[in-house]
Amino acid sequence: EARALLERILRPYEDACALCISHYEGHVFQRLGDGIVAFFGYPHAHEDEVERAIRSALEIIELLSNLDVPGVGHISVRIGIATGLVVVASGEKGAVGDTMNLAARLQSIAQPGSIVVSERVHRLAAGSFDFEDMGAQKLKGIEGPMRAYRILQVSQAASRFDAATQEELTPLVGREQEIGLLLDRWALAQNGEGQVVLLSGEPGIGKSRVLSELRERLERQGAHTLRFQCSPYHVNSAFWPSIDNIERALRFGRDETPESKLDKLEEWMVSYFGRPLSDVRFIAAIMSLPFEARYGALDLTPQKHKDETLRTLVDMAEAAARKQSSVMLFEDIHWSDPTTLEVLDLLIDRVRTMPLLIVL
Repeated sequence: EARALLERILRPYEDACALCISHYEGHVFQRLGDGIVAFFGYPHAHEDEVERAIRSALEIIELLSNLDVPGVGHISVRIGIATGLVVVASGEKGAVGDTMNLAARLQSIAQPGSIVVSERVHRLAAGSFDFEDMGAQKLKGIEGPMRAYRILQVSQAASRFDAATQEELTPLVGREQEIGLLLDRWALAQNGEGQVVLLSGEPGIGKSRVLSELRERLERQGAHTLRFQCSPYHVNSAFWPSIDNIERALRFGRDETPESKLDKLEEWMVSYFGRPLSDVRFIAAIMSLPFEARYGALDLTPQKHKDETLRTLVDMAEAAARKQSSVMLFEDIHWSDPTTLEVLDLLIDRVRTMPLLIVL
């Protein structure tokens, strides 16, 4: 059962670790004593292999910590992550190098239910996760003391750009024409002529920086900005950018009870935006908050349930814009899930009479 869970967790990353030494039939894992090794970055590399590894580790711990094995009880898992050069022998499905040894040694100093990473992993993922500095550690088989860090949680950075740019940015140069065009569209939106702008270009050309600069300028003018970050890890998760946006807006705590979250959601939708109480059910459902005891079950067909959820999200966006002129920023829209695109289709059909600017 534990093996099946691990395979399910790592399946979205299989293109990144297709070579992984296979003790099992799935060609994803290597068994090493009582441990399992998963490799990321070969044969297909991504710019964010470190983040992929950490996210899969967090999910492994979350799921296995709740797994009760008959005759054994709860499983304790601890994980070490390192990054660096290894030598790969594809014919033998093998990989060797100091990086593997370092990961194993980091795992050995991790407490059950925790993840410990190397200093290089920390440097590469510092903006995307919160860390606890464990100081210099003496690791068996590793020359000299090595600094180690424990993963606490996914960071509260609202976008991939925020996570990648923790330090103060240099002044923006050479994008005044693009910023000017967006500000012109914002002026029209403020007058009730809703606008939609698609900002496209090659990777690294500065799209996210333009959005960041626009957001800062509009917020200084008192605009209400709504940020939606699409993610390659959630392309199959329905309504993910909206869920993430709502969780950040309501500042849900890690250990907050579902009842408390539902209280916040109800206050936000009904008292602040003036939406009907019945609509709270649809947002609670996509956020996996139990609502039946408070509001009653949804006696709808799956299609009707989906249609009402889409309608509720669009109504919420309109309510926000009517309350205060707003800009909705959708970052990395190429990673959007299909349901989010459906929300956007409906919103774009309705936006022309709203005080709302949408930038994709």
